[in-house]
Amino acid sequence: MPGPPCPPAVRRRLAAALAFAALAGGAAACGTAASPPRATRTADTTADTTAGYPAPRRPVSDIVAPRWTDERVRDRQGEAARVFAHLALAPGMAVADIGAGDGYYVARLVPLLGDSGVIYGQDVRDDYLDLLRDRARRAGWRTVRIVLGTEDDARLPASAVDVALMIHMYHEIAQPFALLARLATSMRPGGRLAILDRDAPTDAHGTPIALLNCELRAVGYEPVSRIDMEPGEYLAVFRAPPTAPAPQDIAERLRAGRCG
Repeated sequence: MPGPPCPPAVRRRLAAALAFAALAGGAAACGTAASPPRATRTADTTADTTAGYPAPRRPVSDIVAPRWTDERVRDRQGEAARVFAHLALAPGMAVADIGAGDGYYVARLVPLLGDSGVIYGQDVRDDYLDLLRDRARRAGWRTVRIVLGTEDDARLPASAVDVALMIHMYHEIAQPFALLARLATSMRPGGRLAILDRDAPTDAHGTPIALLNCELRAVGYEPVSRIDMEPGEYLAVFRAPPTAPAPQDIAERLRAGRCG
Protein backbone atom coordinates (compact mmCIF):
# COMPACT_ATOMS: atom_id res chain seq x y z
CA MET A 1 0.00 0.00 0.00
CA PRO A 2 1.50 3.40 -0.94
CA GLY A 3 2.70 5.49 1.95
CA PRO A 4 1.82 9.17 2.35
CA PRO A 5 3.49 11.46 -0.20
CA CYS A 6 6.34 13.67 0.92
CA PRO A 7 5.72 17.43 1.00
CA PRO A 8 7.27 19.18 -2.04
CA ALA A 9 10.00 20.78 0.08
CA VAL A 10 11.08 17.41 1.44
CA ARG A 11 11.01 15.87 -2.03
CA ARG A 12 13.34 18.63 -3.21
CA ARG A 13 15.57 18.04 -0.20
CA LEU A 14 15.81 14.35 -0.99
CA ALA A 15 16.55 15.08 -4.63
CA ALA A 16 19.43 17.30 -3.55
CA ALA A 17 20.67 14.58 -1.24
CA LEU A 18 20.66 12.03 -4.02
CA ALA A 19 22.44 14.43 -6.31
CA PHE A 20 25.28 14.70 -3.82
CA ALA A 21 25.28 10.98 -2.95
CA ALA A 22 24.52 11.90 0.65
CA LEU A 23 21.38 9.85 1.09
CA ALA A 24 21.20 6.09 0.69
CA GLY A 25 17.79 4.82 -0.32
CA GLY A 26 15.69 7.35 1.59
CA ALA A 27 14.01 8.80 -1.48
CA ALA A 28 12.10 5.58 -2.06
CA ALA A 29 10.09 6.30 1.06
CA CYS A 30 7.82 8.81 -0.63
CA GLY A 31 4.74 7.35 -2.27
CA THR A 32 5.76 3.75 -1.52
CA ALA A 33 4.95 1.26 1.19
CA ALA A 34 7.84 2.62 3.23
CA SER A 35 7.36 5.53 5.62
CA PRO A 36 8.28 9.11 4.67
CA PRO A 37 11.84 10.11 5.60
CA ARG A 38 12.23 10.46 9.34
CA ALA A 39 15.09 11.09 11.69
CA THR A 40 17.37 8.27 12.66
CA ARG A 41 19.09 10.30 15.36
CA THR A 42 17.61 10.72 18.81
CA ALA A 43 19.46 13.05 21.10
CA ASP A 44 20.62 11.80 24.47
CA THR A 45 17.92 12.95 26.88
CA THR A 46 19.95 12.68 30.06
CA ALA A 47 20.07 15.86 32.11
CA ASP A 48 23.70 16.65 31.32
CA THR A 49 24.99 16.13 27.81
CA THR A 50 27.61 18.74 27.01
CA ALA A 51 29.06 20.94 29.75
CA GLY A 52 25.79 20.54 31.64
CA TYR A 53 23.51 21.79 28.86
CA PRO A 54 20.25 19.87 28.43
CA ALA A 55 19.54 17.84 25.32
CA PRO A 56 16.37 18.35 23.28
CA ARG A 57 13.58 16.00 24.29
CA ARG A 58 12.46 15.48 20.72
CA PRO A 59 13.76 13.82 17.56
CA VAL A 60 16.59 15.36 15.55
CA SER A 61 16.58 15.13 11.75
CA ASP A 62 19.53 13.67 9.90
CA ILE A 63 21.86 15.93 7.95
CA VAL A 64 21.28 14.63 4.44
CA ALA A 65 22.74 17.11 1.93
CA PRO A 66 24.92 20.22 1.61
CA ARG A 67 22.00 22.22 0.21
CA TRP A 68 18.25 22.41 0.78
CA THR A 69 17.30 22.18 -2.88
CA ASP A 70 18.37 23.37 -6.33
CA GLU A 71 19.71 26.93 -6.31
CA ARG A 72 17.76 27.90 -9.43
CA VAL A 73 14.50 26.88 -7.76
CA ARG A 74 15.34 28.93 -4.69
CA ASP A 75 16.24 31.96 -6.79
CA ARG A 76 12.98 31.72 -8.74
CA GLN A 77 11.15 31.72 -5.42
CA GLY A 78 13.18 34.74 -4.29
CA GLU A 79 14.17 32.98 -1.09
CA ALA A 80 17.49 34.67 -0.28
CA ALA A 81 16.31 38.07 -1.53
CA ARG A 82 13.29 37.95 0.80
CA VAL A 83 15.43 36.90 3.76
CA PHE A 84 17.97 39.66 3.12
CA ALA A 85 15.29 42.31 2.66
CA HIS A 86 13.49 41.36 5.86
CA LEU A 87 16.75 41.49 7.80
CA ALA A 88 17.81 44.77 6.14
CA LEU A 89 21.28 43.40 5.49
CA ALA A 90 23.69 46.04 4.24
CA PRO A 91 27.33 46.48 3.18
CA GLY A 92 29.82 46.24 6.00
CA MET A 93 27.83 43.83 8.15
CA ALA A 94 29.17 40.54 9.50
CA VAL A 95 26.85 37.62 8.79
CA ALA A 96 27.29 33.98 9.78
CA ASP A 97 25.62 31.26 7.73
CA ILE A 98 25.39 28.37 10.18
CA GLY A 99 25.00 25.14 8.27
CA ALA A 100 26.28 26.82 5.11
CA GLY A 101 26.74 23.57 3.18
CA ASP A 102 28.09 24.28 -0.29
CA GLY A 103 27.32 27.98 -0.05
CA TYR A 104 23.98 29.03 -1.52
CA TYR A 105 23.61 31.91 0.95
CA VAL A 106 27.33 32.67 1.10
CA ALA A 107 27.39 33.22 -2.67
CA ARG A 108 24.58 35.78 -2.40
CA LEU A 109 25.94 37.49 0.71
CA VAL A 110 29.33 38.27 -0.84
CA PRO A 111 28.11 40.94 -3.31
CA LEU A 112 25.48 42.24 -0.90
CA LEU A 113 27.86 42.92 2.01
CA GLY A 114 30.68 44.17 -0.19
CA ASP A 115 34.40 44.39 0.48
CA SER A 116 33.81 45.81 3.97
CA GLY A 117 31.56 42.95 5.03
CA VAL A 118 32.45 39.54 6.46
CA ILE A 119 30.71 36.24 5.83
CA TYR A 120 31.30 33.23 8.06
CA GLY A 121 30.45 30.04 6.21
CA GLN A 122 30.05 27.50 9.02
CA ASP A 123 29.15 23.82 9.05
CA VAL A 124 29.76 20.67 11.08
CA ARG A 125 30.52 18.64 7.96
CA ASP A 126 34.03 19.21 6.66
CA ASP A 127 33.18 17.46 3.38
CA TYR A 128 30.47 20.06 2.81
CA LEU A 129 32.93 22.80 3.65
CA ASP A 130 35.32 21.35 1.08
CA LEU A 131 32.67 22.18 -1.52
CA LEU A 132 32.42 25.71 -0.12
CA ARG A 133 36.20 26.13 -0.03
CA ASP A 134 36.44 25.13 -3.66
CA ARG A 135 33.59 27.45 -4.61
CA ALA A 136 35.20 30.36 -2.73
CA ARG A 137 38.58 29.69 -4.33
CA ARG A 138 37.15 29.55 -7.84
CA ALA A 139 35.07 32.71 -7.30
CA GLY A 140 37.89 34.61 -5.59
CA TRP A 141 35.83 35.51 -2.52
CA ARG A 142 38.06 37.47 -0.12
CA THR A 143 35.49 38.24 2.57
CA VAL A 144 34.49 34.65 3.34
CA ARG A 145 35.79 32.92 6.48
CA ILE A 146 35.15 29.17 6.59
CA VAL A 147 34.53 27.69 10.03
CA LEU A 148 34.24 24.04 11.03
CA GLY A 149 31.97 23.78 14.07
CA THR A 150 30.59 20.99 16.22
CA GLU A 151 27.07 19.95 17.14
CA ASP A 152 27.27 21.99 20.36
CA ASP A 153 29.42 24.96 19.29
CA ALA A 154 29.42 27.01 16.08
CA ARG A 155 32.99 28.08 16.95
CA LEU A 156 32.57 31.59 15.64
CA PRO A 157 34.76 34.45 16.90
CA ALA A 158 33.64 36.34 20.01
CA SER A 159 31.53 39.49 19.54
CA ALA A 160 31.93 39.30 15.77
CA VAL A 161 28.49 38.66 14.23
CA ASP A 162 25.66 41.08 13.45
CA VAL A 163 23.28 38.46 12.02
CA ALA A 164 23.40 34.67 12.14
CA LEU A 165 21.40 32.59 9.69
CA MET A 166 20.10 29.05 10.24
CA ILE A 167 18.46 28.05 6.98
CA HIS A 168 16.53 24.76 6.86
CA MET A 169 18.79 23.23 9.50
CA TYR A 170 17.64 24.03 13.05
CA HIS A 171 15.90 20.64 13.22
CA GLU A 172 19.28 18.99 12.46
CA ILE A 173 21.10 20.45 15.50
CA ALA A 174 21.71 17.63 17.96
CA GLN A 175 22.60 19.98 20.86
CA PRO A 176 20.66 23.19 20.20
CA PHE A 177 20.81 24.64 23.71
CA ALA A 178 24.57 24.40 24.05
CA LEU A 179 25.02 25.75 20.53
CA LEU A 180 22.63 28.66 21.06
CA ALA A 181 24.21 29.60 24.39
CA ARG A 182 27.69 29.63 22.89
CA LEU A 183 26.47 31.44 19.78
CA ALA A 184 25.28 34.31 21.99
CA THR A 185 28.91 35.07 22.88
CA SER A 186 29.71 35.49 19.17
CA MET A 187 26.96 38.05 18.60
CA ARG A 188 27.55 41.78 18.68
CA PRO A 189 25.22 43.91 20.86
CA GLY A 190 21.75 43.72 19.37
CA GLY A 191 22.73 40.81 17.15
CA ARG A 192 19.96 38.78 15.55
CA LEU A 193 19.43 35.13 14.72
CA ALA A 194 17.22 34.34 11.71
CA ILE A 195 15.81 30.82 11.35
CA LEU A 196 14.08 29.62 8.19
CA ASP A 197 12.32 26.30 8.56
CA ARG A 198 9.21 24.30 7.77
CA ASP A 199 6.35 24.33 10.26
CA ALA A 200 6.53 20.55 10.58
CA PRO A 201 7.73 17.91 13.05
CA THR A 202 11.45 17.88 13.79
CA ASP A 203 11.79 14.32 12.49
CA ALA A 204 10.35 15.44 9.13
CA HIS A 205 12.85 18.24 8.45
CA GLY A 206 10.94 21.04 10.13
CA THR A 207 10.37 22.74 13.47
CA PRO A 208 6.89 23.73 14.72
CA ILE A 209 6.94 27.46 15.38
CA ALA A 210 5.64 27.08 18.94
CA LEU A 211 8.45 24.64 19.73
CA LEU A 212 11.03 26.96 18.16
CA ASN A 213 9.85 29.91 20.24
CA CYS A 214 9.88 27.82 23.41
CA GLU A 215 13.41 26.51 22.85
CA LEU A 216 14.86 29.89 21.81
CA ARG A 217 13.27 31.69 24.78
CA ALA A 218 14.78 29.11 27.13
CA VAL A 219 18.23 30.31 26.05
CA GLY A 220 17.30 33.98 26.34
CA TYR A 221 16.58 34.76 22.68
CA GLU A 222 13.63 37.10 22.24
CA PRO A 223 11.31 37.02 19.21
CA VAL A 224 11.60 40.06 16.96
CA SER A 225 9.53 39.21 13.88
CA ARG A 226 8.21 36.39 11.75
CA ILE A 227 7.10 36.22 8.12
CA ASP A 228 5.72 33.48 5.91
CA MET A 229 7.97 32.18 3.18
CA GLU A 230 6.98 29.36 0.81
CA PRO A 231 3.79 27.48 1.80
CA GLY A 232 4.37 25.80 5.15
CA GLU A 233 7.65 27.67 5.75
CA TYR A 234 8.50 30.65 7.95
CA LEU A 235 11.37 33.00 8.72
CA ALA A 236 11.60 33.73 12.45
CA VAL A 237 13.98 36.39 13.80
CA PHE A 238 15.25 36.55 17.36
CA ARG A 239 17.40 38.99 19.34
CA ALA A 240 20.36 37.28 20.95
CA PRO A 241 20.80 37.72 24.70
CA PRO A 242 23.75 39.79 25.99
CA THR A 243 24.59 36.82 28.20
CA ALA A 244 23.13 33.34 27.84
CA PRO A 245 21.55 31.69 30.89
CA ALA A 246 23.48 29.04 32.78
CA PRO A 247 22.81 25.43 31.74
CA GLN A 248 20.72 24.71 34.84
CA ASP A 249 18.60 27.81 34.19
CA ILE A 250 18.00 26.72 30.60
CA ALA A 251 16.89 23.30 31.84
CA GLU A 252 14.49 24.93 34.31
CA ARG A 253 13.03 27.20 31.63
CA LEU A 254 12.50 24.20 29.37
CA ARG A 255 10.64 22.40 32.13
CA ALA A 256 8.53 25.47 32.88
CA GLY A 257 7.75 26.06 29.20
CA ARG A 258 7.16 22.38 28.53
CA CYS A 259 8.99 22.62 25.22
CA GLY A 260 8.30 19.63 23.01
